[in-house]
Amino acid sequence: MSRRGYIILISASMVLLLSMGMRQSFGLFQSSISQSFGIGISVFSLSLAIQNLAWGLAQPIVGAIADKFGSGRVIAVAGLFQFLGLLMLANASTIWELHVSAGIIIGVAGAGTTWAVILTVIARNVPPERRTFFLGLGGAIGTGGQVFMVPLNQYAINNFGWATALIIIAAMIGLIVPLAYVLRGNSAPDEAGRESTESLLATLDRARRHSGYLYLTAGFFVCGFQIMFIIAHLPNYLNTLGMPDWLPGTAISIIGVTNLAGTLIFGWLGDRFSKKYLLSILYLMRSLAFVIFLLAPISPASVMAFAFVLGFLWLPTIPLTNALVGQLFGLRYLATLAGVVFASHQLGSFIAVFAGGILFDATGSYTLIWQIAIGLGFVAALLHLPINENPVEISATQPAQ
Repeated sequence: MSRRGYIILISASMVLLLSMGMRQSFGLFQSSISQSFGIGISVFSLSLAIQNLAWGLAQPIVGAIADKFGSGRVIAVAGLFQFLGLLMLANASTIWELHVSAGIIIGVAGAGTTWAVILTVIARNVPPERRTFFLGLGGAIGTGGQVFMVPLNQYAINNFGWATALIIIAAMIGLIVPLAYVLRGNSAPDEAGRESTESLLATLDRARRHSGYLYLTAGFFVCGFQIMFIIAHLPNYLNTLGMPDWLPGTAISIIGVTNLAGTLIFGWLGDRFSKKYLLSILYLMRSLAFVIFLLAPISPASVMAFAFVLGFLWLPTIPLTNALVGQLFGLRYLATLAGVVFASHQLGSFIAVFAGGILFDATGSYTLIWQIAIGLGFVAALLHLPINENPVEISATQPAQ
């Protein structure tokens, strides 16, 4: 791979690290913000749920803009709005400001600085035969934000308060704007002629009629449900069980550490073995990890063991899913197609975050939402098995656009 390719890989990964590190810290703010405003957990859970839904709904649109006008501009504008959204959240004094800042602004802006756009930049600048590995590498570095930013935010919340912690995050997010300059002007390589012979609308129509694409979309709903339930509610779940206040941030950080290895391993495997079977294994093992965690006696040691195992299964789904979409339909509209799949991911995230808060306030327990997450994982494991991984052939009568 060229020197420029490595620079793009590092820069894109740093954008992911900052943006995802911020997002995966929001669960740490649940208790502090709720207590400060004198509200139930369900209110700020709604803000986070709106964030995930806004992110998902905006993702196909933002992906299409990036495919047409270039990723660099999209990333820079999105980074700026994330910065402004964090400052608004830090100074919020009403519930509607929580929903607008943490929910709408940060949610929509996330569509430009996270998986669909950033992994598409990486995919277009790495060798095809090693694409899944490099997507995994970028994802691993990106999710390293859990290792770096989550403990930092936990420390800042405990020592300076939640508002100051948000201002510190905003200052770090501001680095995305200069990083975006490196990621400008990237174009997809031609692959078997498909990149130059099919329009976006024709590709979208082909995708909606492809059963494998629909199964991937449904499976990613489950991924979003499971991941965001853990991120948003595991800290409060542990607090209700009387665990020490250092444990939630530590657990999420451990997930980030072992995710580095898991994402790299599954990225490497994805270039050598069937991606659909690897995805099926990941969803199955996640649900089994949930079951064992709930059945085992709770303690700081069991929580850290759970986090260690879960990290290996955390986000390898993302490079594998994006790589499989690119394998099926090519790279020209990958940000758009991956954006549609990711919208399903965020719908699952919205439901998990919001339902988790509602059920907890209503019952004082997370038992039902844990059970739903487990069941959905088994369903996702089955959904991936019938996917046809062969690249979609374009009709010879398809007109050039």
